[in-house]
Amino acid sequence: MTLSTMLSTMGVGMLRTFAVFSLTLLGSLPLGMIVALLKKSRFAPVRLFISGYISIIRGTPLMLQLLVWYFGPFYLFGMNIGNWRFPALIFGFVVNYAAYFAEIYRGGIESIPVGQYEAAEVLGYTHTQTFMRIILPQVVKRIMPSVTNEVITLVKDTSLAFTLAYQEVFSLAKQISASQTSFMPFLIAGIFYFVANYVVEFAMQRIEKWMDYYK
Repeated sequence: MTLSTMLSTMGVGMLRTFAVFSLTLLGSLPLGMIVALLKKSRFAPVRLFISGYISIIRGTPLMLQLLVWYFGPFYLFGMNIGNWRFPALIFGFVVNYAAYFAEIYRGGIESIPVGQYEAAEVLGYTHTQTFMRIILPQVVKRIMPSVTNEVITLVKDTSLAFTLAYQEVFSLAKQISASQTSFMPFLIAGIFYFVANYVVEFAMQRIEKWMDYYK
């Protein structure tokens, strides 16, 4: 296999990796905020359920969770999982990362001084207006470094898609390496992950700098 053929084949895997990465972010970032707000709910059963969900997700490997989401519907409900692989993969990633983002959001929300809530109430702001106009912009600024770390981790965690036989870049690298007895596919995959993480880090740093309104 020539280098150009190898790159062409692995290019398909790179696009699939990007699909997992982007769909996970699109789903987990807003879901994480919902989970964080639910954890601060006034209703104890809701707080207990959310705390249990976060504990289970953070306490078990992502690989195991992906297997549960894929095979669970078959063993529990007899569902035909022939076309369920990709949805189960995305669902597993989103649910997993939403739990981590939720804890980041929660930490950011709780770091805001109570006096700001009281001042907003005096000025006549509703709870929603206070959160959206005063609290959330500060929270986003404060949590950017932690969010950046999680996004970088997500880039690397996409390689776990091989658990469900989804052929992303790492899976293809292993297959080609085994068939061609070559280390080159792993090198290409490594460069891909490095470049992807560099782009993520650069973009997040630019966003963080843009939000540094004190300067």
